Amino acid sequence: MNAIKQLGHNVIRWFDSEAESVNGLDADNRGAQVAGRDGRSVNWQRIIPFFAVHLTCLCVFFVGWSPVAIIMCLAMFWLRMFAITAFYHRYFSHRSFKTNRFWQFVFAVIGASAAQRGPLWWASHHRKHHKHADEENDLHSPKNGFWWSHVGWFTCEDAFKTDYSVIKDLAKFPELRFINRFDILIPFLFATSLFLLGKFLEIYYPALGTTGWQMLTWVFFVSTVVLAHATFTINSLCHTWGKRRFDTKDDSRNNLFLALLTLGEGWHNNHHRFAVSARQGFYWWEIDISYYVLKMMSWVGIVHDLHPVPNRVLKEGRDNDAK
Repeated sequence: MNAIKQLGHNVIRWFDSEAESVNGLDADNRGAQVAGRDGRSVNWQRIIPFFAVHLTCLCVFFVGWSPVAIIMCLAMFWLRMFAITAFYHRYFSHRSFKTNRFWQFVFAVIGASAAQRGPLWWASHHRKHHKHADEENDLHSPKNGFWWSHVGWFTCEDAFKTDYSVIKDLAKFPELRFINRFDILIPFLFATSLFLLGKFLEIYYPALGTTGWQMLTWVFFVSTVVLAHATFTINSLCHTWGKRRFDTKDDSRNNLFLALLTLGEGWHNNHHRFAVSARQGFYWWEIDISYYVLKMMSWVGIVHDLHPVPNRVLKEGRDNDAK
């Protein structure tokens, strides 16, 4: 009977991430700190949707492909990657630039469509990561194992909570709290809209060879899975593979390949040296596409007050490179 009750609670939390958990913790307790090693055990029932999204990618062998589906797959990968790197990370987590409430909401929606949970959940965990980087309370440190830092950490009970105590500046926006609580809603609506777009093209523009199932499979499932694992590499590979310019208290690394893959996030050692900078590629030769786009957005007033890298930090980096 307890097993059935636990399954029921976990299914409910697929749709309402702040629903009461099986152990009786309510939403008021969701900000609790790490509750011990039991809280880091994998909750297999809670993560069934995560595995389902991966398995659905196998449908590419049945639905075929079309140029439209592939182009849209790549476009949605890069658009949502930008929303994750520039807004989920640099804006919501670090407040490294400013924007108005409208654009804050727009990019929260685009980021949420990537199925990496809500912006408040993402920001709360990332802020705690910087506070405890590569220490015991860092949920996704590679010191707990490479695969744990890559995909394991968010499968445990401790990771499901949103710690509102560390994101009070964001929690005051009800629209962000709604997106965060019902974090499956926007991915579902995005996937549905892609299927309907594919059906529209299938009926009215058959020469394109595009179907609803192609659009759903390639543009949502495949793009989302590749995007997720590209993002996860910053937790795993960027703390184990690359060069350390700055002697930070953690094991962060700079990695050109990962910077290209994630639009600039691979300059992770730079980031851990001065996290509130809007720019993670500190020097002109460090490609940081998210920053370039943010800079262009600032020219038209979408964002403003991009935090620069202080001259003292730039000098420190040049001195370290010269050693």
